[in-house]
Amino acid sequence: MAIAIAVTRERREGETRCALTPETAKKLIALGATVTVEAGTGAGSSIPDADYLEAGVTVAKDTKAVLERADILLKVRGPTAQETSAMKPGTIVVAMLDAFRDKDTVAAMAGANLTSFAMEFVPRISRAQVMDALSSQANLAGYRAVIEAAYAYGKGFPMMMTAAGTVAPAKVFIMGVGVAGLQAIATARRMGAVVTATDVRPATKEQVESLGAKFLAVEDEEFKNAQTAGGYAKPMSAEYQAKQAILTGEHIRKQDIVITTALIPGRAAPVLVTAEQVATMKPGSVLIDLAVEAGGNVEGAKAGEVVTTRNGVQIVGYTNLPGRIAADASALFAKNLLAFTGLLIKDGALTLDLEDEILKAAVVTHGGAVVHEGVRG
Repeated sequence: MAIAIAVTRERREGETRCALTPETAKKLIALGATVTVEAGTGAGSSIPDADYLEAGVTVAKDTKAVLERADILLKVRGPTAQETSAMKPGTIVVAMLDAFRDKDTVAAMAGANLTSFAMEFVPRISRAQVMDALSSQANLAGYRAVIEAAYAYGKGFPMMMTAAGTVAPAKVFIMGVGVAGLQAIATARRMGAVVTATDVRPATKEQVESLGAKFLAVEDEEFKNAQTAGGYAKPMSAEYQAKQAILTGEHIRKQDIVITTALIPGRAAPVLVTAEQVATMKPGSVLIDLAVEAGGNVEGAKAGEVVTTRNGVQIVGYTNLPGRIAADASALFAKNLLAFTGLLIKDGALTLDLEDEILKAAVVTHGGAVVHEGVRG
């Protein structure tokens, strides 16, 4: 019997992305699977049900029936309680589970004896690059952050010389130079802004400068050793943070736009911009906090809201920025899922090799228990 892959409509508030495109559906079918989507799955990404049907996908209205038959469920976000309870034991769930924070969903999947994989835990190794959903989505988030900043900012980005006078270029400061930060730098530069950026990882300095931006950091011994073997930022000492705060505080005061992107896996996002620093910014300045869902990098940021301070500064706390460019975000994420699902299907049969280094790193629940050490602890 063919492997049954199901994709249901995203039910988490504000989620516009989907886990399947007609293109990836065709390739999953070519692997020997049958694919069923819930009606309306692609609506937020401008994919009508007719496009799925044309690709050979079954479109169903009875969600419970689809889930009961599924061997693999592909989603953007973790399943709801109703979805979890509808699946048979042993069903494999692959999604961005937000496993460190969404403990209830993880516990429910373990209780239902589902095997779940978190796409955010895919290791950053060469053979897993095509599965790196964090990077694919962060890239779009960085781009969209600059678009949102431009919308909120009351002036133009590039320097413009006219007969009536010269318009000065916007000054944009990017804090945190991962995938999102690099794309934000590139986008702001393309739009004509004067861009500076900072990060605690020394390897990012060359990347920042290669994009035409200026790097800003306290470059002491701690800074030189502030990166893990996996390429993530290490938590910095209070002493370093104090020195960096003095340097960046003076810089922030002069900026028109500040975009923060700093995240540490499994921990609350570090505060990079204090309320006191926000209070020094010019009226009309804009802060975009990409880490607001993890607690926020900007003091005073509120998830899903735009806060205007007493001094006329806007703190933009939009969640799910990739969802604001849903068609592209879905296309990239669906390809990440396709590549990951290829590890689960061998010669048309479901094969679960938890010794594979990618699956081993990404598995969260299996055999009725939470098996990921970081999540279980």
